[in-house]
Amino acid sequence: MDKSFMIFIAIGIGFLYFITTFIGDIQAEDDAYQNKDYNTKHLYDKYQTLDNIGQEILDLTGAPKSVQFSAWNDSLLKDDFLELFPNFSEMKLFVNDRIIGKELQNKLNQNLEGVENKFFSGDMTAGQAKRELNLLQ
Repeated sequence: MDKSFMIFIAIGIGFLYFITTFIGDIQAEDDAYQNKDYNTKHLYDKYQTLDNIGQEILDLTGAPKSVQFSAWNDSLLKDDFLELFPNFSEMKLFVNDRIIGKELQNKLNQNLEGVENKFFSGDMTAGQAKRELNLLQ
């Protein structure tokens, strides 16, 4: 065989090795980032289920207090809850029917009672009341 042909094959194999290694490293970094991002985004999905009539509920049975509050703040149910403002009776029913988790329910009901009293006494505007209901810690 020709010497230049052998050099050409050696360079080609070296180039292929370099490309596959380089692309493999990039792919590994991308997969790690993608999985981390996905896991962060879907961290509380296991707590969201459907009840018997097909409504989405937040079932936090047995979850620690911090997880309950974090799951609530990350949940789409929170937006549905805030859309019910200023119908406080519907908001209370929403909390009792669509959230399972005693600590979160108690905290939401306490917060709801306080905001309702301040709102109807005139100590709080509608915007302030919504902000207060939105902040749960």
